[in-house]
Order: sequence, then C-alpha cells, then structure tokens
Amino acid sequence: TGIGRETALKLASLGATVVLACRSWERTEPVVAEITRLCPRGRAVFIPLELSDLDSVRDFVKQFSEQFDRLHLLINNAGVMAPPRTLSRDGFELQFATNHLGHFALTTLLRAALEAAPAARVVNVSSVAATQPGLPVATVAADSDPDYDKWKSYSRSKLANLHFTMGLDQKLRAAGSSVQAIAAHPGLANTNLFRPDAGRISKVATKVGQSAANGALPQLFAATAPTAKGGQYFGPRILQARGAPTLIKPKDSATDAALIAELWDVSQDLSGLRWS
Repeated sequence: TGIGRETALKLASLGATVVLACRSWERTEPVVAEITRLCPRGRAVFIPLELSDLDSVRDFVKQFSEQFDRLHLLINNAGVMAPPRTLSRDGFELQFATNHLGHFALTTLLRAALEAAPAARVVNVSSVAATQPGLPVATVAADSDPDYDKWKSYSRSKLANLHFTMGLDQKLRAAGSSVQAIAAHPGLANTNLFRPDAGRISKVATKVGQSAANGALPQLFAATAPTAKGGQYFGPRILQARGAPTLIKPKDSATDAALIAELWDVSQDLSGLRWS
C-alpha cells in the first residue's frame, strides 16, 4: 500500500519486473492485478516477507535466488510507526526490527545479487522524523523498558536508516563496488501509516499531507535518476514536507561516524550476519 504500491506501479510501467516483498498475498494480490492490467511492459512477482522475522528474511532471499540471478534496485521501503511497545519474533523492539534490522539483513543477504547487476542501487527510506539522537542499544532487545517512548523509538529507527545508508555507502566504496546506497524520505505523505491512533500527526497528514504518489517521488528519484549518487539523501523540496524531490543535507547526527559504526556492529551481532 502507500508509497510502496506507487513505487511498484511506476517502475512496472517503465518495464521493470517488480518483486513485491510483502507479508500478505491477500493484500498484495490487488496490486499484482493492477500492474498486470495497467503495465503491459512490466511484471509483478509476489514473494512473502515479514521483515521483523529474520527467518522470513532468509526464506525470502532463498526464494528470490531461485527465480532471479541479479537485482538492479533494492528499495527498503517497509515500515511501522509508533505502535505500542511490541517485541518481534526474534525478541527485538518491533520498530527497530522492522524499520532497520530486517532491511540490514535483507541487504546483506542480497549482496551477491546486487553485485551481479550493473550499477545496482540500494534505497533506504527514512523519514523527516529522523531527529532523535543516538541508538538505545541497551533496550533494543529488552523484554521491558519503563522509559519506552514509541515516538522516540520510531525516530531512532528512521535515523538508523540514515546511519545504515552512510555506513553501507562507505563499505561499498571501500570494496570498489558498483552498487550505490542512497537514502530518501517521502515528506508528509497521506498513507495508512498514519493510523487513527497515531494522534494529532495523523489528522495533520490527512488534511495537508501530499498524495502517496507524490510521496514516492523521492525514492523513485534516488532509485533511477542518473544524477543521484551513493551517500546522498533526497526528500520533498517544500519544507521537506511536500513537492518535487531535492537533495537534502542530513542532520549532523546522521553522519556521526561513531554512531554509524555502533549501529553496524549491533546490527551484525543481532542478525548474525557479517559484511565482509
């Protein structure tokens, strides 16, 4: 749904084979049918994926590898926002598990497929809310946290998307890889991420947020524009809330070398995966 659906439709309309990595076939089937009907040059393939479950990530990569030998674009678009404190199947705080750790594992396991494609790109979708400093490493896997704040956790998980992008870009450059890591955010896009229980921000998004189609433009730009380069960050032009995609200077915390290294080490330890 939302900006993921719009991104898939646009890429398929231009002739891409789009792999829809989603939790539910029942909710994905209408998009597959829509792409089949509206995008004769493209194709949609559904492979189930629950990003908060590391076993599901591994199963997805296995099924993907059985069907494809390369991957040109990996758009890490999935996200959850401000639910009550919940732990993933692996025992991690759900927003961290879904918004960052699952994407870290997915990208790591798809590295060979990305390297097999000419000039592949990884696009990590962050948020204008990526403002909360630091990573609460001590509470990522805790069964309980009396100081838990769902909005701070969401903000940190979206900052982690930027830390991951910057760290990944550095490692790809050091390896002489042709793969590029780029970040984007949709601004204030009116999608079902803003549930009624999300509070005042949900009402604001409903009234003044831009459409999901416009919210998808920054990540489409990051994925396809010839001028987009590794390590860059794109978002809406007008107050980072709406409008055409433009290059954004991330906050200093997003490029903090110590935080980037800390997140990378924590991600490797929790996922059991190493980026050699």
